[in-house]
Amino acid sequence: LSPSYISLVEAGKRSPSPEVLAQLAARLHCDVAELGGEPAVSVTGLAVELSFAETALNAGDAQAAREAYLAVRAKVGKSSQPESWYKATYGLARALENLGELEEAVVHLEELHATAVAQPDSVPRLTTVIALCRCYRELGDLSHAIEVAEDTLAELDELGLAPTVVGVELLSTLVGVHMERGDLHRASYLAGKAIEQADSVTDARARGAAYWNASVVLHRNGKTADALVLIEKALACYAVGEDTRALARLRNAYAMLLLESGSTEPEPVREMLQQSYASLREVGSSVDVAYCLSALARMELRLGDPLSAVRNAEEALELLGTQHRLQSARNYLVLAAAHLAMGRTEACQEAYERGALMLE
Repeated sequence: LSPSYISLVEAGKRSPSPEVLAQLAARLHCDVAELGGEPAVSVTGLAVELSFAETALNAGDAQAAREAYLAVRAKVGKSSQPESWYKATYGLARALENLGELEEAVVHLEELHATAVAQPDSVPRLTTVIALCRCYRELGDLSHAIEVAEDTLAELDELGLAPTVVGVELLSTLVGVHMERGDLHRASYLAGKAIEQADSVTDARARGAAYWNASVVLHRNGKTADALVLIEKALACYAVGEDTRALARLRNAYAMLLLESGSTEPEPVREMLQQSYASLREVGSSVDVAYCLSALARMELRLGDPLSAVRNAEEALELLGTQHRLQSARNYLVLAAAHLAMGRTEACQEAYERGALMLE
């Protein structure tokens, strides 16, 4: 920016572009809004709005959180207030994910990821990659989910950094994606690595996540007794924290593991699932509730009540919408089995066909 150009701007003979305003604001250590003659957005006010949005999201009101994060995004600039912009954008993506609007969530997360790669100091990359990996998994794009997470993991390994909580969470998330893909060998390796790192970071939530995903791997490998030991360790880790939502989701997984192991009578398992359902109705997202309803549908089918199984599976499908393809496909399998148990062969075939479409 030449002195003559600045003089023309000061004299009102030139109108600077948004990019030029951003450069000037950076040089003068002020907000772009101030240069435009508008009052600067109060940092304290933004913090209050962001806190409200986070509270709404944690309380399970994703719609209110979405609106609050959008309001903050409209007030801040990516270059002038990067921290507030990041928090609002990341929060918005999480709210959209909880609302089941995965494709829109991915758009915002990809923007964050690109910013994190280009400007490593402005956006926390690992938390963004974890959310991106999770959304791609639910959308059924397992290859992309693995590519994004594995590339980030490889960079971490090259740096040789000490284990961190968020690094363990990335490993645990990646374990789940490899499980979905059927790559038990890679999932087992990463699960062991996650537990090893989790034990060194002394964070209960990180250890719980590592134990949780490792238990799923063991169960898929036919080691159900060992899987139960690990998932019970995960429950102990989450029980000491305040994450009611995660604890309810974990109890849901624990109940299904007990059911499939045959080590417990079905009725106590049903009660456990109903407790998780009640908790998730209060603090979980619609997707969390849908997962629990899916488990209840399988439970009712096992107990010989296919009609209740149909009701639960159909309600779960309604909550999932059209974007949670993998879980929707699983629901259609349960729905088909329930219809078959009642002799509804045409409805059974239709459910199987819809499930297959979800996987295309």
